[in-house]
Amino acid sequence: MRLLLAEDEKELSDALVTVLKHNNYSVDAVYNGEDALDYLNADNYDGAILDIMMPKMDGITVLKNVRASGNHIPIIMLTAKSEIDDRVTGLDSGADDYLTKPFSMKELLARIRAMTRRQEKTTDTVLSFGDITLDRATYQLSCGGQTIRLASREYQMLEMLMVSPGQVISVDQFMDKIWGYDSDAELNVVWVYISYLRKKLNGLGSKVSIKATRGLGYSLENGAE
Repeated sequence: MRLLLAEDEKELSDALVTVLKHNNYSVDAVYNGEDALDYLNADNYDGAILDIMMPKMDGITVLKNVRASGNHIPIIMLTAKSEIDDRVTGLDSGADDYLTKPFSMKELLARIRAMTRRQEKTTDTVLSFGDITLDRATYQLSCGGQTIRLASREYQMLEMLMVSPGQVISVDQFMDKIWGYDSDAELNVVWVYISYLRKKLNGLGSKVSIKATRGLGYSLENGAE
């Protein structure tokens, strides 16, 4: 799951990124509102954490712009202020939740889990294609009565392919969505994870395969058709 963190306090941002990554979230960190809006407009995130008081553009303005564009990404607002008016303003502007600093990391993680669970209720919990199913809640891939649990990035890649079956997804799209814009990972890491997924599909005896289109990317193909 990929999150955007917009927090101008660098030390706090670094601490949050460390905790979130330790809990298997992919995180992009920005430090002002303008960058937060630019990143969110790319629409590649599963959730966002926005500080209200940021340079260049405050979090409420970012939130209002995101909602005005029709983007319903789950968003948690952070602020050092504890007045009820700020909480009401954030929620009325379209925030899904609100945390007042200082907060515990455990509470933030719990809020993120609750926020994304609510979002999942509006989407299919189980994806299906050909003879395989993918459970978004458990990361379990099933075929013909057999089930295996995918690692986080394997799951994210297969989810992208299954959400848009037949559509070619480029290496850059995988990199941006899963590893993040600022990742130091090499592009061939995508091929490595595609290889892992192919082995697992073969191990399950699935007729579904991952097709490589030279120079374009990867897509799912149903061999039973």
